[in-house]
Amino acid sequence: MRDRYWCELAWLGGPRATPGVLIEVDGDRIVEVSPGHASPPRDAIELPGLTLPALANAHSHAFHRALRGRTHGGGGTFWTWRDLMYGVAANLDPQNYYRLARAAFAEMALAGIGVVGEFHYVHHRPGGDPYDDPNAFGASLVAAARDAGVRLTLLDTLYLHGGFAPGSGSGYAPLLPEQARFGDGSVQAWIRRVEDLRASVRGPGARVGAAVHSVRAVDPASIGMAARWARERAMPLHVHVSEQPAENEACLEVHGRTPTAVLAGAGALGPDTTLVHTTHLSREDIGVIGGAGAHCCICPTTERDLADGIGPSQSLVRAGATLCAGSDSHAVIDILEEARAVELGARVLTNRRGVHPTETLADIATINGYRSLGWKDGGAISPGCLADFTSIGLDSVRLAGIDTPNVLDAVIFAASSTDVHNLVVGGRPVVVGGTHVSVDVASELDSAIAKVVAA
Repeated sequence: MRDRYWCELAWLGGPRATPGVLIEVDGDRIVEVSPGHASPPRDAIELPGLTLPALANAHSHAFHRALRGRTHGGGGTFWTWRDLMYGVAANLDPQNYYRLARAAFAEMALAGIGVVGEFHYVHHRPGGDPYDDPNAFGASLVAAARDAGVRLTLLDTLYLHGGFAPGSGSGYAPLLPEQARFGDGSVQAWIRRVEDLRASVRGPGARVGAAVHSVRAVDPASIGMAARWARERAMPLHVHVSEQPAENEACLEVHGRTPTAVLAGAGALGPDTTLVHTTHLSREDIGVIGGAGAHCCICPTTERDLADGIGPSQSLVRAGATLCAGSDSHAVIDILEEARAVELGARVLTNRRGVHPTETLADIATINGYRSLGWKDGGAISPGCLADFTSIGLDSVRLAGIDTPNVLDAVIFAASSTDVHNLVVGGRPVVVGGTHVSVDVASELDSAIAKVVAA
């Protein structure tokens, strides 16, 4: 039997919302979308406000949620923040990570997020020995996303070195003790483990992608092997790139090239590649990324929090790149905020407004993220697409007084995650009336974070 959802307003693409849209769902797919319904049919589920495709969080580190409120004040840099992050990573085990990740993913659902790209690099026991199941952490994350009701692309991450070491024979330092549990020892061992993980992941809501942590953590030869392996299996490949100037400077000293140029030389750039951050790029880097048709995942709340800088989003788009967004360290979880911050950052850099049109920002928050994570049939309210959509209430003080022609502008530039009323993923309600259908999110975050921080 089909389910029918009546949307007071729905964004179907373009600069304007459409009133009175009926969405018909069969199983996990949208089968019909029809505007022109001034009032809801008797059997339809009403979605007041503006309905959008479900939002996409293209870059997440779920355990970083435990850092919120503990790392933001005072001074320091990305590198000192990283030491605090390692402290939480040391306390994780597959059981407490399941609880923390389920709560974090459920918080994302409350924010209207239907799919998450989890950049996953905590693989083994402290010290680096594998668990009896070498993919115990990955299995925990897949279960956490399933139980929170969101789709997951588990971006299993290759992590081999402790950073650049100019002057050393290889140009790389060994893993630090606090990084030992991230590494598999070699790209071949990583491939064997991830092949087993891929074989174990079942069901329509989760899939496995690939990630290279960064050029500072993986050498060019290993990057090339990982990229070829992922491409042969049609897996998305994600990489941290040029988040910090120090990364670029060390890479130039070791390789004589920027991180982007190293990735290009290793054959790691293409339409299925997503480069995360891309904050400090040369003009040549931008041209190479755009020419490859790669995605760039911008994470403005993290990049602001860590004083990373503002990336060249306008130049990347002009060169041919596609932008998406992620909450990364979860300083906040709000993809609407991430999307508008792409535009607001561009305004700061260019002293010009309207660098990215509102509908482009909506694409950044929705369809672009779905595609970067390998869900080519998601991120749009259209027949044949995945039945993933979210409704944003227009009854808060932030959105009071908005008229219909300007509703998309209002939601993109003024709404917050707390304005999300409903989320449907795969045809199943996950959030109803602002409440998660199965997880007491605040309570579970409290208990899960307390266990990790106090461990």
